[in-house]
Amino acid sequence: MKAPGKRRPAVTLKDLAAELGIHVSTVSRVLHSDTEVARGAASKETAQKVRDLAKSRGYSPDPQATSLRTRRTRAIGVIVPRLSDIVLATMYEGVEEAAAESNHSTFVMNSHDSLDEQRRKAEIMLARRVDGLILGDVHAGSSLVDDLTARHVPFVLMNRRYPGFPSSTCDDTAGGRLVADHLWSVGHRSVAILAGEPYASTGVDRTAGFVERWHELGGEVPADRILPSRFDTEGGRQAGEELLSLRGEVPTAVFAVNDFAAIGAMGAFRAAGLVVGQDIAVVGFNDTSLAAQLPIPLTSVRSPMVEIGRAAVGMLRRVMNGEEVASVRHPPELFVRESSASAGAAPRGAAVVLAGSSGTGGLQAP
Repeated sequence: MKAPGKRRPAVTLKDLAAELGIHVSTVSRVLHSDTEVARGAASKETAQKVRDLAKSRGYSPDPQATSLRTRRTRAIGVIVPRLSDIVLATMYEGVEEAAAESNHSTFVMNSHDSLDEQRRKAEIMLARRVDGLILGDVHAGSSLVDDLTARHVPFVLMNRRYPGFPSSTCDDTAGGRLVADHLWSVGHRSVAILAGEPYASTGVDRTAGFVERWHELGGEVPADRILPSRFDTEGGRQAGEELLSLRGEVPTAVFAVNDFAAIGAMGAFRAAGLVVGQDIAVVGFNDTSLAAQLPIPLTSVRSPMVEIGRAAVGMLRRVMNGEEVASVRHPPELFVRESSASAGAAPRGAAVVLAGSSGTGGLQAP
């Protein structure tokens, strides 16, 4: 049995500097800069030589020494309502991808959409000395964002927006307008909305976009046909049952601001003897992977979830560097399937794609 070989001593900054014949501080600035070439540290050619040598010699920075020197841990904390939600999990994939590309680590915690848990999880992350936070669970009227600002904690919002703070979100208003255009174009005039939770900008903006566009088209959405609902199948089922119990005729179309709420509502309608796509149209939001695989494929607005997460990381890095950052609203697309298509509009298994541009919500060719 062979004895294990001796471990080679780690390559240091001094080793690299000596081999290149330059000062160790120049090597340090080049290798520890987030920019392509450290400002004022070296020419492009020298910087490239430093990186090439570091790669060939297997140089790896000491994270503890780097943290002490820069006062940064290169760690990002992410708080979401629940990572079991496929929408938030997909956004986190984008966060993790972009963070790894910039040599940052991430860790995520669930708040279960509780204000107390949001604050507690944020404090845990700050105690671990993260460089910044990405908040995917902000509530309307929450004081947490103001408190973090007062403490000079770098953070950005993801998934949900809050006025006055940088956020990476889908253009939820435009998405709601896309749904209104679609349902009107296939002949619906009596509609209802499963509007989500009132504290979440996602549901509020999607509902507002739909209602605004519906009014522009000449329609009306009665107040009692806009029902709050949880963002899960059970919440959608309960809201669907409540809708069916209202006095008056059952609407011919329902817009649920979340795919899982839409799926729950479809179950309630089926239990009541209604055939989705024939007796009642249903449209969801987010276009999760399940939407197209249902027995009756679900029409849904697709939000670019991975890109939302990736953009949040880029925004946070700029905030950490002291830059002014504007919010980004990513354009949605509507995938029309059997659950809401008029006769002949979408053959079984096919999808018609309608794209929305930020601010207009109009229809365009895909």
